[in-house]
Amino acid sequence: MNVTDLARRDTSRAQRAVLWFSRHWLAVFNIAWGIFVILPWFAPVLMRAGLTGPAKGIYFAYSFVCHQLPERSYFLFGSQATYPLADIHRVWSGGNNPLALRQFIGTAEMGYKVAWSDRMVSLYTGVWFGSLVFALVRRRLKPISLLTYALLALPMAIDGTSHLISDLWGIGQGFRDSNEWLAALTRHTLPAWFYSGDALGSFNSWLRLLTGLLFGLGTAWLLLPYLEQSFAQVREELERRLA
Repeated sequence: MNVTDLARRDTSRAQRAVLWFSRHWLAVFNIAWGIFVILPWFAPVLMRAGLTGPAKGIYFAYSFVCHQLPERSYFLFGSQATYPLADIHRVWSGGNNPLALRQFIGTAEMGYKVAWSDRMVSLYTGVWFGSLVFALVRRRLKPISLLTYALLALPMAIDGTSHLISDLWGIGQGFRDSNEWLAALTRHTLPAWFYSGDALGSFNSWLRLLTGLLFGLGTAWLLLPYLEQSFAQVREELERRLA
């Protein structure tokens, strides 16, 4: 076999590998993204099992994509799913500095936090859920317009930006921590715990959940149909060449 034949064989193998991926890219994405979405939940499980090394490895890896502030994170294996800053300060001496506060993982009594915040849970899970649904309707679903995507992303942009501005007053001390403006608008008709803080079921908690979910679903709805069209073109071209 000469050099030309070897080159042709290698090219054919590469083309067949690309063809396989173009046919199965969505399954590969769903598996990979599913691991990415589920892995943060294993951090508290590993901490509970005493495997602190692998658990801290997960916390470290996901610290690059999330602030991991404990008062805005879910906890497993404790008495509550979320904890206010006051409860965290009773067992953590790091103060309100975000860089120090994010280092609090939890305790055996309080449980251990998931490796990313409640907003990241809803955002990235929203992308995964959207991708799983897309697998059922991929031949029929068209991408949304950029305007529609902007409208789906806008609530999270407003919520996230307002939290960022609020935190300039100090963690736990800004206008998004008390939400007195909302209490005044609604004439205090709802329970006090709904307005203040980040507890599960509070205004802030619901808003981060819903806005993150909208953004995640919108991202999947915008990008996945375009990817499907691109891979379909690659698939058709390679099938023609290899026929």
